[in-house]
Amino acid sequence: MNDDAFDCIIVGGGIAGLSAAMTCARKGLKFLLVERGSFNGAKNVSGGVLWGTRLNDLVPNYWEDDAGYERFVAHRRLTFLDGQSAFSVDFKSAHFHERPYTGLIVLRARFDAWLASKVEEAIAESPWPEDSLLAPDTLVTDLVVENGVVVGIKVGEEEFRARAVILAEGVNNLLTRKAGLQTGYVAADHMATGVKEVIKFKPGVVEERFQLAEGTGLTNEFVGFASGGVEGGGFLYTNRDSLSIGLVLNMKSMRENLGADKKIYDVLSDFKTHPAVRDMIAGGEVIEYSAHVVSTGDMRVMPKELYADGLLLAGECANLLLNSGKAIQGMDYAMESGILAAETVAQAKEAGDFSRNTLKLYREKLEASYVMKDLRRFQGAVKFLHNEAMFTKVPAVVNEFGRSFFTVTNEPTEKVPTLLRRAVDKHASLWEMIKIGIQGGRAL
Repeated sequence: MNDDAFDCIIVGGGIAGLSAAMTCARKGLKFLLVERGSFNGAKNVSGGVLWGTRLNDLVPNYWEDDAGYERFVAHRRLTFLDGQSAFSVDFKSAHFHERPYTGLIVLRARFDAWLASKVEEAIAESPWPEDSLLAPDTLVTDLVVENGVVVGIKVGEEEFRARAVILAEGVNNLLTRKAGLQTGYVAADHMATGVKEVIKFKPGVVEERFQLAEGTGLTNEFVGFASGGVEGGGFLYTNRDSLSIGLVLNMKSMRENLGADKKIYDVLSDFKTHPAVRDMIAGGEVIEYSAHVVSTGDMRVMPKELYADGLLLAGECANLLLNSGKAIQGMDYAMESGILAAETVAQAKEAGDFSRNTLKLYREKLEASYVMKDLRRFQGAVKFLHNEAMFTKVPAVVNEFGRSFFTVTNEPTEKVPTLLRRAVDKHASLWEMIKIGIQGGRAL
């Protein structure tokens, strides 16, 4: 391969790709990152949470900068909804305020653009300040493959060569499938559609309404009425002067449970009219609407391998995402996998071998990381959340009990076991709830 070739080409300028790029720059690799959007983050929809502390490894003391995040997570809430009530499990703790923060609420267009600026700074300090670059508004149409080895990318009629290619192209993994690592589209029962609105408020309203100090944020997940009888749930995250609110619904369940005249945005509209939710968003103005396909985290739909000769997969194109019930983890998996992929390319350059014999180290690194350990450990939780009772009967029982327990009348008060048994009998059976409890305990 000629000397003009890059050590690495990264396809995709989301969190996985930018994390790989930052690592390449720090490792002294000459690289090219291509992004089809007009800027890094332009094509990303997520208004969610970057969990964990890995960002501090990429950008030490990031909080001292205008770091592109909205708020750090200091308040977590899980809410069960039926048609009229909301029963929440609420948690605050001083430990959330310790740095580096363990959860950052982000709007991807802003956060990714900020992270890209930090990659540019790292490039300027690298051995290749004139040769490594980020190239937005660039659509990769194919991979360049010679004798079964990936040696570059095609952009229209033009070819760019590299010793290794990292695909961080997202869930619509066209190039991953062209490389033969995934044979076709993932079945609908293993995929979900996320739909989101950003609702803007006057300055100070978010802090006052959600009892937040400056810089602190709330994450609120919803189960039950939020999904309109479809497998999935809702979310609400507090940004600086706005809220991200939306749903993540299973595609197969939508097809089977929504009538022909009802779409996902109709379910979102219904969710927003729930008394508890309506109060949270009152007085705001919708300034953004977006939708995005995501994996449900079932390992059975992962590509058959995450590496090939000259090729590595990172982030959502490898279906690295997990919803275990306590959090939706995708951005942190993207960051971790991007870092590990780039570290592997650096090792391959040192060894002078970019074949699968060396690139398999990436798989070993992932298996040793929390990403694959948690994906394997919580597969039971992924399957457990497919249980229809979790988004129908469980929220109904919880709220039936809540209405009885928290309502004070001028009548004799019954004890908790009686109230709980009555709620169960009205919406399910005792044996069914016992089974759900046992299954949930095992899964989590």
